[in-house]
Amino acid sequence: MSILIEHANTFIVLACIFGFFMAWGVGANDVANAMGTSVGSKAVTIRQAIIIAIIFEFAGAWLAGGEVTATIRKGIIDAEILAPQPELLVYGMLASLLAAGIWLLIASHRGWPVSTTHSIVGAIVGFAAVGISFDAVHWEKVGTIAASWIVSPLMSGAIAFALFYSVQRLILNAHDPFANAKRYVPIYMYLVGFIVAMVTFTKGLKHVGLHLSFVESLFYAMLVGAFVTFIGVLLERKVKRQDTQTPDCPLSNVERVFGVLMMFTACAMAFAHGSNDVANAVGPLAAVVGVVNSGGLVVGKTGIPAWILLLGALGIVAGLVMYGHKVIATIGNNITELTPSRGFAATLAAAITVVIASGTGLPISTTHTLVGAVLGVGLARGISALNLRMVHTIFISWIVTLPAGATLAIIFFFILQAIFS
Repeated sequence: MSILIEHANTFIVLACIFGFFMAWGVGANDVANAMGTSVGSKAVTIRQAIIIAIIFEFAGAWLAGGEVTATIRKGIIDAEILAPQPELLVYGMLASLLAAGIWLLIASHRGWPVSTTHSIVGAIVGFAAVGISFDAVHWEKVGTIAASWIVSPLMSGAIAFALFYSVQRLILNAHDPFANAKRYVPIYMYLVGFIVAMVTFTKGLKHVGLHLSFVESLFYAMLVGAFVTFIGVLLERKVKRQDTQTPDCPLSNVERVFGVLMMFTACAMAFAHGSNDVANAVGPLAAVVGVVNSGGLVVGKTGIPAWILLLGALGIVAGLVMYGHKVIATIGNNITELTPSRGFAATLAAAITVVIASGTGLPISTTHTLVGAVLGVGLARGISALNLRMVHTIFISWIVTLPAGATLAIIFFFILQAIFS
């Protein structure tokens, strides 16, 4: 206990630095999962993607990031076991942030799209199981999180398959695809605005003091959906039929309409990504600050200061601007060939999955979710449309991430313990 009092300021400063570093890694690596499909389908440029992500990643982390943050912070480790030695929790969370941040830096430098959720959860489980005791880990909670890594790509893949199948039936295979695109794309625009707003209003705004009933949330979400549709229709009217189509690209006019829609789905995915993945950086940071400020009291629930969410949001944006282009370039076209219509289905499906998970407090992997959605779109066109070698490489990187995060966290845990104890 005296260690926490003696080094209180040092622990908080280290937590802020390591937390920002981890958030930087989230922005540098995982943001490709939010923007890769948009860039890969050529609906937006990398510069436009960065601008969109700066705004909506920040908004998602700030407005809807609190629910998942609570799960990462208090759901994995048994608080009662750590109560006699609260400094062990501080060492472990600092070690986890540093370990996950370093692994993400390595992966981002190599252009590997790895899971930031894998990185931090693996790190926390590693230090707790080896550095404290096997019983310190809530293994049933870890099992639930691990199950979500399987459920989320299956869920997003099924949604993406259904969305793209509807696009094929309603638009691409129609007698006049361009006219049908003009007719049905506003419906998809409404879906984008409504779903993201609904989950945000119902689950994500309590920590900023906004408590809405279900009926109020439904009403406001319908208004947001209508507003998004109105803006989209205005932009869509500027897309005119052109006679520049070729046998190689017979649906270029339709894809130009979907390019407008992709602007909205890119915003939705960036918002969803920020809302879910800010937890990976600020969850352990919030744990350290809570224990230090309380004088060593380890509790299951503590409030999340607004400045912690703000620090995480700034870190995500910084990582995106400085290093995000590497992984965006990797994921953009390497799984399957994307067009705006295919990218729309994948991005919206991933966004729906992530915002629902964020609203229910389940820290899913955005990487798994997006890859599952892209696979779903690819499968709608047949197995030959997928780059199975790249899919295999991505799967291998996922497997390596868990032990890498855990091993680094264990090493840093014992180093910190040796330094301060």
